[in-house]
Amino acid sequence: MYKSILVPLDGSLFAEHALPIARSIAYRTGAAIQLVHVHVPVTARYAKGLVAYDETLEARYKERERAYLDKVSKRLEPGTNVQIISVLLDESGSIADTLNNHIKTTEVGLVVMATHGHGALSRFWLGSVADKLIRWVEKPILLVRPPEEVKTEPDLSQERIFRHILIPLDGSVWSEQILEHAVRLGKLMQADYTLVRIIEPIIPATYPRTDYTIWLEQQLLSQQQAEAQKAKAQTYLDGVAERLRLRSFQVQTKVIFHRHPATAILEEANKDGTDLIAMETHGYGGLRRLFIGSVADKVLRGTSIPVLLHRPYE
Repeated sequence: MYKSILVPLDGSLFAEHALPIARSIAYRTGAAIQLVHVHVPVTARYAKGLVAYDETLEARYKERERAYLDKVSKRLEPGTNVQIISVLLDESGSIADTLNNHIKTTEVGLVVMATHGHGALSRFWLGSVADKLIRWVEKPILLVRPPEEVKTEPDLSQERIFRHILIPLDGSVWSEQILEHAVRLGKLMQADYTLVRIIEPIIPATYPRTDYTIWLEQQLLSQQQAEAQKAKAQTYLDGVAERLRLRSFQVQTKVIFHRHPATAILEEANKDGTDLIAMETHGYGGLRRLFIGSVADKVLRGTSIPVLLHRPYE
């Protein structure tokens, strides 16, 4: 399963809200948890136009950061046999670069971290770092959206469990790469799955591109065309679902007509009792053309439900 789960921390209570999920997964898999903080060098002081490096201040900051990681480790340890490893890294290039290099050179199998939506918390490094990591890291990343105003430590006594996982697919082999990562987590918690295929209605070019209702959009399609689209999508989902059912997973499927795939996914997740949304996202390259890239970004920023993302191999 996983040998090590990495949780990036920036010293804030906000970042620590990734800990309950990481602890739950580690407990069920026997994985170690790496609590990682990236040390950013103290701002250099200038004297006569030259950069002066303050070793005393630098050492004091590092000591404080190590003490913080030790404190979090002690909170995680009681009640489980999970191994907790504290890692303080020196920044090299950028925080995202430093974390990515660490992931590449260690046995990290999963990254669990908090991130923000739209709002005041965009000033925290966790947001921009998460944006970069989901495009660079080859391992799956599980992102948690805490409330925007976090004032207390996360409750580590309550185990986070995923009972129902929503998996959007776009019909491509790239989007299906998320399946193994999703079922790996779901199997730990005896979850069931819903596979969703969003079909964007075809609107004749003579009509203005405004926000029509779903009812009106479907009227613009011929019944035959709509049924053909739906049948093709359903056949595709049935094929994927059958592969999972042969492995004894509980799977249901759903085809949805909607002009905005991200909105459709969010609406489905909210009404379906979803505990986790799992989907592929794009990296830098040709996969930008697939809907899974921009849609994943919009879903991540529009939901409070944890999101499992993975960058597909091109």
